[in-house]
Amino acid sequence: MRITIITVCFNRKATIEKAIQSVLEQNYQNIEYIIIDGNSTDGTKEIIESYKDRIFKYISEPDKGMYDAINKGLQLATGDVIGLMHSDDEFYDKKAIQRIAARFAREPNIDGVYGDGVYVSNDEHESLIRDRIGGIFSLKKIRSGWLPLHPTVYLKKAVIDKNGLYNLDFKIASDTEFLLRYLYKYKIRMSYIDAYIVKMRMGGMSTSLKRAFEVLHEDYKIYKFHGLAAIAVVFLKKTIALRQYIVH
Repeated sequence: MRITIITVCFNRKATIEKAIQSVLEQNYQNIEYIIIDGNSTDGTKEIIESYKDRIFKYISEPDKGMYDAINKGLQLATGDVIGLMHSDDEFYDKKAIQRIAARFAREPNIDGVYGDGVYVSNDEHESLIRDRIGGIFSLKKIRSGWLPLHPTVYLKKAVIDKNGLYNLDFKIASDTEFLLRYLYKYKIRMSYIDAYIVKMRMGGMSTSLKRAFEVLHEDYKIYKFHGLAAIAVVFLKKTIALRQYIVH
C-alpha cells in the first residue's frame, strides 16, 4: 500500500525541517512525499531543496492559501491512501504510518482512519499543552461538536476522488467543512486508531489565538451550511476543546 503524505507551507523556516525529517524517518517504506510551498521568501525553499532527492514532488509557487495548496497536493497524489503533515507539526513517533497502513490492511472495507494527537508549546521545551484523544466515531458525537483531529485523518484516494477537495470559500476552517462533508454528509466508514499520530505546535494557523474569532465565525457558517444547530454545536465544540487543555 502506497501512502501519500502532503506538506504545505509558506515561510516556515523555523519548523519545516523537523516536519520533513519526521516524514522521512518513518519506518514504513512505501511513502510518496509531496511538498507544496507558497513561494516562501524566508529560506524555507532552500531547506526543502536540500531534501529534494527524497521528495516525490515539490512545487513552489504562489497560491490562494493553505487549502488551495492542499488541493494542489491532492491532485498530484498517486498513493492508495492520503494524509497531511502540516509544516509546524511532526509525527509522534517513527511507527505512525506503519500503524495507519496496518489498520487499512486489517480492515480493507474502511474508507479512512484517524487517531490521537498532542499539542505542545512552540519552544525548545515542547511542554504538553493539550491532549487530543479521538475516541470512537459516531454521528451523534459530530452533532455534539466532535470531529477527529484533522492531521491524524488518512483517507483512501478513491474516497477523495469521489467526494471532492477542500472548499476554498472557507479560508481558515475548511478542514472542518471537509470533515463534516465526508463524515456527516457522506457517512464514510472510519476506523479509530487508539494511539498518538501527530505532535502539533501551538501558534500555527489552526491554533493562533488572534484568529480564534475568525475560526468561530467560519465554524458557525460551516455547521449552518450542513444543516446543524450551528450556535449550539460551535459552543459544544469549544467546550470539548477547553477540556483537552492540560492544567499544570
